[in-house]
Amino acid sequence: MSVPVVTLFNNKGGVGKTSLVYHLAWMLGSLGVRVVAADLDPQGNLTSAFLDEGELERLWAADDGASGTPSVFSFVREPAPDSRAGGPLPEFRTAFAALDPLIRGVGDVARPTLAQVTDNVALLPGDLRLSNFEDDLSSQWPDCLDGKERAFRVISAFWRLLMMSAADAEADVVLVDVGPNLGAINRAALVASDHVLFPLAPDLFSVQGLQNLGPRLRRWHGEWADRRARNPAPDLPLPRGGMAPLGYVLTGHGERAGRPVKAYRRWMLRIPAVYRTYVLGSDGEAPGVDDDPHCLAQLKHYRSLMPLAQEAHKPVFLLKPADGAFGGHQRAVVTARQDFAALARVLLSGIEERTTRAGAED
Repeated sequence: MSVPVVTLFNNKGGVGKTSLVYHLAWMLGSLGVRVVAADLDPQGNLTSAFLDEGELERLWAADDGASGTPSVFSFVREPAPDSRAGGPLPEFRTAFAALDPLIRGVGDVARPTLAQVTDNVALLPGDLRLSNFEDDLSSQWPDCLDGKERAFRVISAFWRLLMMSAADAEADVVLVDVGPNLGAINRAALVASDHVLFPLAPDLFSVQGLQNLGPRLRRWHGEWADRRARNPAPDLPLPRGGMAPLGYVLTGHGERAGRPVKAYRRWMLRIPAVYRTYVLGSDGEAPGVDDDPHCLAQLKHYRSLMPLAQEAHKPVFLLKPADGAFGGHQRAVVTARQDFAALARVLLSGIEERTTRAGAED
């Protein structure tokens, strides 16, 4: 049985998508859920959230000295109090290094080696070189219609990489971070996804973005179903390409007297109807955002906490006075912990419900 893959997706940047993947991975891990956080964004922002600058430099700068092909890297890190006991992290390879044999036409997807961040959280590191896979993913998409086996190996590569990662980490769920675009890399990442969660900011760009994303996801879903039926290799496992919308998370709105400020409220009121019409393809009246079951959370700005969290390389809800989180900061830390714990539980419930529903439909 495959492990559920949840991709957080928005074709607008700056909505807190990477931060949401990072914090959800940590929170799910703290709740006893085993997670693989996979960085499929060529910008590598999720990887830089988990790893420090020295590790990133060694990870991305190293190669085998001959072909420029990335090799496997080892890092030694002082174990944090909440990390896996045993000292150094094991060696691990980036997503691009695992895909490299397939890209160069000398083999298939290599088995990944993950960075174990805590007992329950493992990272599949991203790589700036992942953008080199874009042309191959673009050219092989139409070749699937002709039943070419390599085309199916290329388009399914992300999913097979994620499933190998999940098996090695004994994961319960895979969280995927992707870039803010509608290109071939993201199409393949969405084909590899069972569920999609939409981080949204309460602004015009998110409202317009939903109108683009919903129809595009439905189109990709249908196109992959058509291609999947033409797979010429019975022994090649392929993703279902479910791409089922899990809902949306509103991020970064400000408040006055416990209510979102007027400028944000205006756009928040429009999102439920736009989500239903363009993402779910349904008609009918939409409730207000506060009563919308598709709104999984409304996360406020954690402005003063974020710089501290980035410096400490930990989520905002684990900040301590030693990290500079004093007084009112600690109250905000407690609130953040409650917010992300509630979101993690709602997310798990949604995954379980939709997985059961998909199984019944099969």
